[in-house]
Amino acid sequence: MPENKDNLTAIISKIAPEMQLVEHNGQLSFTINAEHLIDVCNELKNNVSTKFDMLLDVTAIDYLSEKHLMEVVYFLYSNENKSRVRLKIQLNEKELSCQTVTSVWESANWYERETFDMYGVNFIGHPDLRRFYMPDDFTDPISGEAIHPLRKDFPLAGISDSLPLPPYPEKYGEIK
Repeated sequence: MPENKDNLTAIISKIAPEMQLVEHNGQLSFTINAEHLIDVCNELKNNVSTKFDMLLDVTAIDYLSEKHLMEVVYFLYSNENKSRVRLKIQLNEKELSCQTVTSVWESANWYERETFDMYGVNFIGHPDLRRFYMPDDFTDPISGEAIHPLRKDFPLAGISDSLPLPPYPEKYGEIK
């Protein structure tokens, strides 16, 4: 049974009155301010009418715009109610960080590490925030700053000489 939109709106708006709801094809997405994230997540997990006991994923969307640089998206699921909801928070370039939700869902540990590695979002209070896919020394050769491959400002051709590519026999023939 899909989650009741009015019930969720009432629960979230008590904690985050500025929240915005978008419904698309029956799927609900709530955008809240980052300072309310932990309280909203705790309520959605522990409220007897919602019971969002599972965090399915955390990712980011890079809009490369003046208003908001990134949007962090949390995908929640209730096993009891068989329903889904998305929570979104918007971050700007100056403050590319938010609180970790590992205290609410342990599974956030790896999802937040992946989002940190690919997008550069800093999760404050994370127990082990480090690179997930890329090597620790994956930095811009000119500035020395850490680079994140899924950001819109990442060069399309990649960083030359940053990581050696494996042999490519399909293009160059057999390797001797």
